[in-house]
Amino acid sequence: MISGQLAGLRARLPEDVTVLHAELHDDVVTRSQADSRPWSPRPATGGHSPYEPAPPSADAAVFSVVELASGDLAGEALLWGIDTHNRCAHLGISLRPGLRGRGLGREAVQLLCRYGFTVRGLGRLQIETLSGNTAMIAAATAAGFVREGLLRRSAWVYGGFEDEVILGLLSDEWTDPL
Repeated sequence: MISGQLAGLRARLPEDVTVLHAELHDDVVTRSQADSRPWSPRPATGGHSPYEPAPPSADAAVFSVVELASGDLAGEALLWGIDTHNRCAHLGISLRPGLRGRGLGREAVQLLCRYGFTVRGLGRLQIETLSGNTAMIAAATAAGFVREGLLRRSAWVYGGFEDEVILGLLSDEWTDPL
């Protein structure tokens, strides 16, 4: 486990799937805001959930976020699109609604930076998020990410187009505050 003061990142466990699926996937609006792919109904069982543990992959690192004080499963965190040639990756988190607002998202972003820069040796991390996702933008900027651009009306989200913000962080700009 990669631990901070409030949160930890650990491997996804089979028992995480039903909780994450019910609270993050089955909420259509939330899932539509968090994923660029269209929502579709899927069962949480039988290997159909997007939260199913997968074999290790060179291009993604998927974690469950745990609140250390309670031991509760708080959500998911991942580096995806890991490019070992250009030494870059994309970062994403999604927290269960009842565990938001506790500083776990901010720390999960910092822990993903630690993993990406220290463990994987990446040179750049990037976040793409909806312009209205103030919690993710605040967590990213607190970790040192810089707003690099705006993609106007680039995301189709639950019936309308929304702008996306691109934030980036280079390894030599990052300091581990934990």
